[in-house]
Amino acid sequence: MEKKELTHLTSSGVRMVEVGDKPVVRRTAIAKGRIKLQKETIALIKEKGVKKGNVLTTAQIAAIQAVKTTPQMIPLCHSIPISGVEVEFEVEHEHVQVTVKVRSTGKTGVEMEAITGVSVALLTIWDMVKSVEKDENGQYPSTCISDIEVIKKEKETIY
Repeated sequence: MEKKELTHLTSSGVRMVEVGDKPVVRRTAIAKGRIKLQKETIALIKEKGVKKGNVLTTAQIAAIQAVKTTPQMIPLCHSIPISGVEVEFEVEHEHVQVTVKVRSTGKTGVEMEAITGVSVALLTIWDMVKSVEKDENGQYPSTCISDIEVIKKEKETIY
């Protein structure tokens, strides 16, 4: 296997990779992740009974906002035009899975935006339900965010 060049490193530190000569491409990335919660918490989410409000709607808005602001959070991430964001939830017996699909037309990918959207949605869910997830000592013994990954990348050269 050919060794890839580390494009972000320089002798003086790091740099943002030059993408100006790359073609404009229609790009899509899909990422997912999950948060493990207590069964009682899952029931509250389903019943819209969480005191802070609608957990999934709030997490959906948070994911979209995170996608749009990814370059402000990730230091060497390019600012790209986002053409679409879809956020979906699967509420299961002991976890909520979040899937974020991001589309853009530009010169670099949208993977970071997709996984940032998933991450912030999961953190928002945790924040919304933390009062019912805590044990008697104020700890979170069963709450766990996991399996954050990019599950698909697509690109199509348009010109």
